[in-house]
Amino acid sequence: MHKIPVGVLGASGYAGREVCALIARHPGLSLAFATANSQKGETVQLPLGGSVTFTGADDVRLNDAQLVFSALPHGTSAEWVARARAAGAKVVDLSADMRIGNAATESVPYGLTELRRDEVRGAECVANPGCYPTAALLGLLPLLEEGLVAPGAPIVIDAASGVSGAGLSPRLDLLFGEVTENFRAYGAGNTHRHLNEMRALACELSVDADLVFTPHLLPIARGILTTMTVPLTRTIDDPMALWRRRFAGERFIEVVDGLPELRHVQHRNVARISVRTLAGVRSPMLQVYSAIDNLMKGAAGQAMQNANLMLGLDETAGLPA
Repeated sequence: MHKIPVGVLGASGYAGREVCALIARHPGLSLAFATANSQKGETVQLPLGGSVTFTGADDVRLNDAQLVFSALPHGTSAEWVARARAAGAKVVDLSADMRIGNAATESVPYGLTELRRDEVRGAECVANPGCYPTAALLGLLPLLEEGLVAPGAPIVIDAASGVSGAGLSPRLDLLFGEVTENFRAYGAGNTHRHLNEMRALACELSVDADLVFTPHLLPIARGILTTMTVPLTRTIDDPMALWRRRFAGERFIEVVDGLPELRHVQHRNVARISVRTLAGVRSPMLQVYSAIDNLMKGAAGQAMQNANLMLGLDETAGLPA
């Protein structure tokens, strides 16, 4: 079978290596190059088996790939996305550079696949969402689309992520002794950069609400668990039915009766979602719970979903469900 050549820029980070691992197991793709300037010439083992040898970004021919995944740092990726596009390659950008709320352009779809599937399918370049926005927005989507959020109300989003979400660069606050047996908030005061794209999508969907987002650091490697409290315009008698209807047939969304747990989503390209009506409140409110693997559905897996669509392949190809 002829395989489509694809490349990975910034392949040495957690997300980049995860993309390489997905390519290695993909029935229709082959890895044309994987760049990592700081580790040029080094061979590393991939998370799901096999290995990859890194090359320097300036040493590759971008037109050797039909599609390029850019897992380069924020602020660096945009330049290389432009270079890849000029070389004739399609691009999935995993950085924030092309996302809505972050200097995005109308010509670059926001690749929340279950929302923008038709736009992604015909795109030359797609902005892959951030991990926290993926977990939050997929969980909130039925309420946002149906106009069920109380006008002017705050949507409170509390999320906890494994340390791989902070990237691979060495940091004192991410040392084992600082993280293990500990749990802490960061990005306090509603200042986390992922708020940009969450607010931008809410605006696109004409939602009049404040987003109050507090991320937390879990002493684990991977996974995000998000709890969202949402004031409603009215009481919803069977809220789970709204989510089941919205995500009916979606291969990578699991609407479940029990509360989502990280062990149910780790190493899988799924979002697991559940909903509860809040008791003891004066106005109708829901809590929405969403769990994803930050490196899969929150990064590499969603990027592969988008790439499959852009290349005319089965959306589920090469992805662990």
